[in-house]
Amino acid sequence: MNDQIHGDEHGELGDAEYAEFMELAAQEGFEAEEIEGALGEAGHGPLPVLAVVGRPNVGKSTLVNRIIGRREAVVEDRPGVTRDRVTYEAEWAGRRFKVVDTGGWEQDVLGIDASVAAQAEYAIDAADAVVFVVDATVGATDTDEAVVKLLRRAGKPVVLCANKVDGPSGEADAAMLWSLGLGEPMPVSALHGRGTGDMLDEVLKALPEAPAQRFGAAVGGPRRIALIGRPNVGKSSLLNKVAGEERVVVNELAGTTRDPVDELIELGGVTWKFVDTAGIRKRVHLQEGADYYASLRTAAAVEKAEVAVILIDASETISVQDQRIVTMAVEAGRAIVIAYNKWDTLDEERRYYLEREIETEFQQIAWAPRVNVSAQTGRHMEKLVPAIETALAGWETRVPTGRLNAFLGELVAAHPHPIRGGKQPRILFGTQAGTKPPRFVLFASGFIEAGYRRFVERRLREEFGFEGTPIHISVRVREKRGRKK
Repeated sequence: MNDQIHGDEHGELGDAEYAEFMELAAQEGFEAEEIEGALGEAGHGPLPVLAVVGRPNVGKSTLVNRIIGRREAVVEDRPGVTRDRVTYEAEWAGRRFKVVDTGGWEQDVLGIDASVAAQAEYAIDAADAVVFVVDATVGATDTDEAVVKLLRRAGKPVVLCANKVDGPSGEADAAMLWSLGLGEPMPVSALHGRGTGDMLDEVLKALPEAPAQRFGAAVGGPRRIALIGRPNVGKSSLLNKVAGEERVVVNELAGTTRDPVDELIELGGVTWKFVDTAGIRKRVHLQEGADYYASLRTAAAVEKAEVAVILIDASETISVQDQRIVTMAVEAGRAIVIAYNKWDTLDEERRYYLEREIETEFQQIAWAPRVNVSAQTGRHMEKLVPAIETALAGWETRVPTGRLNAFLGELVAAHPHPIRGGKQPRILFGTQAGTKPPRFVLFASGFIEAGYRRFVERRLREEFGFEGTPIHISVRVREKRGRKK
């Protein structure tokens, strides 16, 4: 029982290491509660995912801002304004989870129903639970009924949010939504915050403590690899090439792949599960709408994967969309491999300029293994599996607390933090609270600047490797207690 508690609350520190660490913390004047909170926060595994779905203009983004406690999702009084960023981290009653915002679809030639259904499918697929938002002032529409059918088919837990209930007079409108057959409607005003606490309590009941997919929990289960990248970079061609047969449709038209295709493929004597995620419906004609589908599908695939293989079209200039996809994978904390496709088509001049672009645009992921491939000809495909294995090894690396603190002591002595406002903050000690990806908690005597944190991360990589994985570093500052330590 004791081991179980330490495994969950104290990240990945064993009993002896935890006891030694707490003794060190006490010497430096930190309270046990502070340490417990920091380790619990940093040592969590993959977070459960909550999808917020509903038709346009019912207040989804306003509700997402209310849930995450800050104004990040774009809010405007017209349908279809949400763009790019679709996943946020949130906390309620001490529990953390991810929120997927599914605003931003465009009305295409098939009408809004098809667009709503497509988006809801992607989001629900990635989620552990769903908040279905309905405008209580309008009541249930045909589009709402269509989403209800999707939710029933998916079988995920659903919390029905009756939004725009600004006062007691709106409660009757909310009660009318019992007719949807999804249980009790939770009357909420996302704009004013009314009822959101009660709704979030219901959300916590619906969300699992941890995601359904615990990586590595199934003994001998295949590792999951998401092939991600903007449309028409050759994701389906790459999947066919590694599979050695035509598993998925390939077409020059961007966005041929409609549904995610999970393929068990044996490479180098190991079975891997590849997820092909091109996934933009051909029928979505508006470019902005198509971009949004791509980001939503990418987010869904990345949430399910352990490794993200990001395909970049080497024959074209690195785009803003490429950078967004990289950022999405980094923020999701997945192991990363960058594959530059169509390498065989490059001349010397393009190769020169591509290297310059990589230096400037992808400087933040210089740690990611890189392979130059051709999905068409099969060039350098044999390098893909070693790169994936390298990234996974970095993703799962753990540095013992004693070794980490010896490293931190040398680092701080040789390169102290700059003096700010007459004070010189100092990193006192730290520990690695989790892996997949590596998560470190550093305890300091004062605020540690972002530039110094980046320096610490760079030196951690030089010392311990961590190739192919993002590193999360959180810093806890010792609170003044009016007593000498």
